[in-house]
Amino acid sequence: MIIERAIFALKPGTADDFAAAYGQARKLIETSKGCRKAAMHRGIENPDSFILLVEWETLEDHMVGFRESPAFSEWRALLGPYFAAPPAVEHYTAAL
Repeated sequence: MIIERAIFALKPGTADDFAAAYGQARKLIETSKGCRKAAMHRGIENPDSFILLVEWETLEDHMVGFRESPAFSEWRALLGPYFAAPPAVEHYTAAL
């Protein structure tokens, strides 16, 4: 299992609209092959920042299965208009 961490910096004042759009987009990721769990969190100190943590079975489930699917295009169409910059995405694996 791997963890995807994506940080979203949003255009100022769009956080509530982004959260509503994520409400529509979440099913696109949660129903993708290999997705175990996804959770979006809003920043406290910076409410225009969100972090998404996704548990995937494999890196390929995310990078190929989801990112190369029509669901990802729909995901980006729903959420992309709110981005101030491209999301910062990294993957992690258990170290211990």
